[in-house]
Amino acid sequence: IMKKASRIKFVVWFLAIVLLSGCSGLSKMQKRSSELKYSASPEILEMHADDVALEIKGNFPAKYFSKKATITVQPVLKYGTKEKNLKSITLQGENVEANNVVINFEEGGGFTIKDNFPYSDEMKKSELELRISASVKSKSIELPAIKIADGIIATPKLLKADAQPIVGEDKFKRIIPESQQADIHYLIQQSGLRNSELRAEDVKLLKTYIKESNTKENFKFTGVELSSYASPDGELDLNEKLSQRRDKSAIKFLKKELRRSKVEGYKDDKFYTSKTTAEDWKGFEKLMQASDIQDKQLVLRVLQMYSDPIVREKEIKNMAKVYTELADEILPKLRRSKLTVNIDVIGLTNEELIDKATRVPDTLTNEELLFAANLADDNKTKLAIYEPTASSFPKDWRAMNNIGVIYVEQNNIEGAKKAFENAKRANENSTVLNNLGVIELLMGNFDEAETYFKAGMGAGQEVNHNLGIVNIKKGDYSSAISKFGKEASFNVVLAKILSKDYSGALSTIEKIKNKDAMTFYLKAIIGARQDNKDLAMNSLRSAISQDPTLSGQAKTDLEFFKYFEDDTFKGIVK
Repeated sequence: IMKKASRIKFVVWFLAIVLLSGCSGLSKMQKRSSELKYSASPEILEMHADDVALEIKGNFPAKYFSKKATITVQPVLKYGTKEKNLKSITLQGENVEANNVVINFEEGGGFTIKDNFPYSDEMKKSELELRISASVKSKSIELPAIKIADGIIATPKLLKADAQPIVGEDKFKRIIPESQQADIHYLIQQSGLRNSELRAEDVKLLKTYIKESNTKENFKFTGVELSSYASPDGELDLNEKLSQRRDKSAIKFLKKELRRSKVEGYKDDKFYTSKTTAEDWKGFEKLMQASDIQDKQLVLRVLQMYSDPIVREKEIKNMAKVYTELADEILPKLRRSKLTVNIDVIGLTNEELIDKATRVPDTLTNEELLFAANLADDNKTKLAIYEPTASSFPKDWRAMNNIGVIYVEQNNIEGAKKAFENAKRANENSTVLNNLGVIELLMGNFDEAETYFKAGMGAGQEVNHNLGIVNIKKGDYSSAISKFGKEASFNVVLAKILSKDYSGALSTIEKIKNKDAMTFYLKAIIGARQDNKDLAMNSLRSAISQDPTLSGQAKTDLEFFKYFEDDTFKGIVK
């Protein structure tokens, strides 16, 4: 019995020693908890690309971490009445048999936690604290929780989704050049006009064109062009004089016809432009290539081999049989004067176009209607023109597309999407694809928007602008700046702030002509980040003077955290 009692006493004593030693280790760790070092990077949490990334570091001093202890570090984001547990880490002493990070007792050691989590607006005012529990076997304690960061700066949320749709441009031309041509042919070595030529169909059409055009108020004669030729046979001097005589006879004929039709300005020599060609080798070669003459390749080879007109003519005449065919089929066609009467057809005035487009749109062409809609001062009138245009010209995408652009301006997203889809069915092009991307962006579908924008590359700088917005949303600020190019706008300033190019952001702000409240708000953020109190306070004052609601936003915006207790700041945001 005595031996049994002795054994029981020993076991009790041993267990007490173990428990006391364990409690003693935890107790010491608890007492020295103030020596522990923790930090968070960034010190004020930030949101980028709708996520918050952070890094937490901790360090245990030498001879602190009990060899038998296990510690769990749990980061917790506290916001409002809610909490969010982030990625935790478990650490162990040297004598613990587990697979955690080991902290050396003699030397101490540290840990790093890297994590990211989705941002929501209710997290904007929050705190990040560490909750640490230590245990030795079955015993555990809670070390004092410690706040290591505030949160969350959400400046990227200021992004303006000012996506830019592209209008389908009209091809309207108020003045349309028009011309009518005729050829007068001559006998060999002759320059006189033959009645048979004056009765030729093309000459008769030219006469009628002159007569009828002069009766139309919107037709204006701009001049006459004459080109007179001699065929490349015979002496050069003779051909030069011959082409000049043919030019004079052609001008005389035209002046007579213009006088008969009472065309204004026909007497003015500047009304006529003349050109003479003594030997029409170009015309000869062109006719040869189009002919069915059996040995035409032989003739064409001569033209390639020799540039001297005398040698050319000699070599061709040496081909007696071929030359006979040329004299019958080719050369007579080169003895001619080419007459061209030029006229400007002048379209309706702006006032006439808008009047007809709104009253009798079916009397106008597609291009006239599109142009008239562009002239209109208000969207109601534009729609009143575009809608019948889209109905009358269903194969043309532009009116449908432009209806969508107006709906975007009116924030009628559903109507705009339908209009752009109709335009796409008519013609899938880069402009329409960009505009469908605008719809996706406005609906918050940034991935789908980016796909459309990339497909719409080449439609204009608007596409690059829209991709810049997507890049800011994705947190790729350098790409956004590159896409915006030389543009000076709110989003360009925002992208430069987020990429920490504060001098560039300030320079861009100065280029913005009409600075709104939010532009001054961004300027205040730049001042705060540069620790320039005057810039921050003066800019914030300008922002709130334009939009008093920004005072409430500034009060909780951690961009101004360092000024929360500053009297000047308090006076501005009161």
